[in-house]
Amino acid sequence: MNFLKNTFILLWRIWFYLWVVSTIILCFPILIIVISNENWYPVFYKIAHYWAKTTLFVMGFSPKVIEEKKIIPGNSYMFSPNHTSMIDIFLILAITKNPFVFIGKKELVRIPIFGYIYKRTCILVDREDMGSRRNAFKEAQKRLQKGLSVCIFPEGKVPDDESIILDKFQSGAFRLAIEFQIPLVPITFYDCKKRFSYTFFSGSPGKLRVKKHTFIQTKELTSSDKNKLKDQTYQIIYDDLVSNMNNLEFITIKNED
Repeated sequence: MNFLKNTFILLWRIWFYLWVVSTIILCFPILIIVISNENWYPVFYKIAHYWAKTTLFVMGFSPKVIEEKKIIPGNSYMFSPNHTSMIDIFLILAITKNPFVFIGKKELVRIPIFGYIYKRTCILVDREDMGSRRNAFKEAQKRLQKGLSVCIFPEGKVPDDESIILDKFQSGAFRLAIEFQIPLVPITFYDCKKRFSYTFFSGSPGKLRVKKHTFIQTKELTSSDKNKLKDQTYQIIYDDLVSNMNNLEFITIKNED
C-alpha cells in the first residue's frame, strides 16, 4: 500500500515539475516580449495569474477563499501571507486579480529559464546585505508609485523547523505599507504545507483554504509604528492558524516575539 502511495506521489510530483517547466518554455517567446518593457507588467501579471490558476487545477488543487473584506480593483495593497510551501506563490497569484510584484530571494535567479523571468519581474533582495535591502525598498517604492501592489512573505522563507506554525516576521512589508499609506492585507494559507511540503514523498490533491483578513489601515501610522503593525499582523495570522490546528499538520507551536 505504501509502495503504491509513494509511486503515485512520485509521479504526481514529477508531473508538477514537468508542467511548470514545459509551460514556461512554451510561453517563453511571449514572456520575453511582455517583460521587455516595465510598463507592460500588468500584461505579464495577467498571464501569470491564469498560469497559476491552471497549474493548481492540473495538480488537483481547489482554492477555497474567504474574504473578510473585498479587494478593490485598481487599488494598491501590501499582501502579507504566511509561507509554508512553493505552492504559496501559485496560490497568491491565482486568487489575486490586482497586479502585484513579489519581493523575493535573490538566490532564485540561478534557476535556468525561470530565473531569467524572475529577475525581470520581481524585486530581488539579499536579506543578509543591507545595501540590497535598501535597493529593494527603493524599487518597491517605484512600483507602488505606478499603482501596483506588493506581496511579501514576511517570514522571509519557509521555516527550517517544520514544527513551527509561524516564524518570526521581518520588517520590510510593514515599513513599506506605512511609507505609502496603503492597506496591509494579512492572508492565512492553511493547507499548503499539508498539500505540497518540501518533504518529497508527501502531499496530495485537495482543497487549499485561504482567508484574506480585514485590511489593516496605515493612514494614521508613522514609521515609529512599524513594529506595532508587524506584531498586529503576526498575531492575526498566528491566532487564525492556532484556531485551525485540528486541520493542520504541525507538531508543536512556536510563537516568536
